[in-house]
Amino acid sequence: MHNREDEALAQAAVDALVGQLALAPKPGLPDPRDLTARATRRDHSALRWSARALLPGLTAMAAAARRTGEPSARLRAELGAIGRSTEHTVGLAGGGHRGALWTLGLLVAAAALRPDAEPADTTALAKQLAAHPDRRAPRRPSRGSTVSARYGAAGARGEARAGFPHVRRALTALTTARKQGACEPQARLDALLTVMSTLQDTELLYTAGPLGLRHVQAEARGVLEAGGTATEPGAVALRALDTDLSSRAWIPRGSAPLLAGALFLDALGSSGARRTARPAPTHPRTTINP
Repeated sequence: MHNREDEALAQAAVDALVGQLALAPKPGLPDPRDLTARATRRDHSALRWSARALLPGLTAMAAAARRTGEPSARLRAELGAIGRSTEHTVGLAGGGHRGALWTLGLLVAAAALRPDAEPADTTALAKQLAAHPDRRAPRRPSRGSTVSARYGAAGARGEARAGFPHVRRALTALTTARKQGACEPQARLDALLTVMSTLQDTELLYTAGPLGLRHVQAEARGVLEAGGTATEPGAVALRALDTDLSSRAWIPRGSAPLLAGALFLDALGSSGARRTARPAPTHPRTTINP
């Protein structure tokens, strides 16, 4: 059985994922502008719809963590079983979000274990969970694990086993941008670019190779060094990066779930920080400097 606290944690995670989807322009990633393009309209609509299909699975993960009470191998096995079932459900709803399910599932479970923990403690608990092997997981290698082995990249599993360092960096970037006067969409885009600037994204390694990955990292840093998305030079650099990645069909897919993880932890309010910037709009399209 689950309770309202479990449901609230899961809903916060889904809201974080939907909030990430609502941002635009996201360089190389699906965003609401795709709704005006026939070729990609279905893709973005499916992502929004299937994000909500994560809710029952994430609720069950929170409940399992609350019942178990510790980041044990038993809990890790239960989370893996719930995750595989949820992947099937999400596939029926349109697919996508496998990386988000991994990231948010671990963070939701960690937050259920210690409801009053600070973000760093929550990611540390998630790290302990990720350290346990999922013995019932399929043995066939995934594309991400194959690329990770080939290039020595951490990948999604390595990110979790390191305690989600890019989630923590994104949280710091959110706080910094808000303090500097950025509105909420701009702060979130700065956080995304912070992740992109250093993440060894296995999707990019697969499609663009090491040189392509370094190019994307450098260009993301360039937007931030130009002043971030709240400045005109930064906004111009962001649009140029978006055009560049779209023309090359390079998708920095690994960054999006980590931003969602940061938005989830931020929404819990466990850091004690208070937002001073304007709140993000509630409608689906959240753009800057169109």
